[in-house]
Amino acid sequence: MRALIVEDVTYLAEAIRTGLRREMIAADMVHDGAAALEYLSVNDYDVVILDRDIPEVHGDEVCGWIAEHRPRCRVLMLTAAHSLGEKVAGFERGADDYIVKPFAFPELVARLRALGRRAGASHPPMLEAHGVRLDAFRREAYRDGRLLRLTNKEFAVLELLMLADGGVLSAETLLEKAWDENADPFTNTVRVTLSNLRKALSEPRLIHTVVGAGYRFGASA
Repeated sequence: MRALIVEDVTYLAEAIRTGLRREMIAADMVHDGAAALEYLSVNDYDVVILDRDIPEVHGDEVCGWIAEHRPRCRVLMLTAAHSLGEKVAGFERGADDYIVKPFAFPELVARLRALGRRAGASHPPMLEAHGVRLDAFRREAYRDGRLLRLTNKEFAVLELLMLADGGVLSAETLLEKAWDENADPFTNTVRVTLSNLRKALSEPRLIHTVVGAGYRFGASA
């Protein structure tokens, strides 16, 4: 999952991003509505954490833009407003969920994961295929009952490949979904992560390179 944090209180935005990265969620961060629209126009986010009262372009306008131009992207409205009217206004603009400051971080993560499942085809939090079991909520993965010691990126890539259900994902798609804006598209970071993931999974090999196309998860052809 890849998220965009739109929050003008810098320390809060940074705290959220740090926490999300620990939860293996790639997250970018901006502090005003104009920057948010710029990021949204070039990146494919699954979820946006959107403060309603932000400078440059109001959060309601950003939310409306997302609803019109990025209908698969989900919006979690984050605000200090407690009134029912404020919440209704957010939903009318296209928000998918609402959380009021101050909030408990585990609740924020749980809401994000629920919204992330809605962003694409619905899928269960537990994925199982070819002897691999991946628990998205506990952030654990096993092969044939053996716990896999995975880094955050290895776990994220494995989840993306399993969700593809045998489909081929390009290196560009993996980079877009599992890394944030700081990832260099010209490095071999995806290839290195896949190599380490293959080692963690051990034999027989489950991640296969499709020449000229990308990678797929499954039994050998």
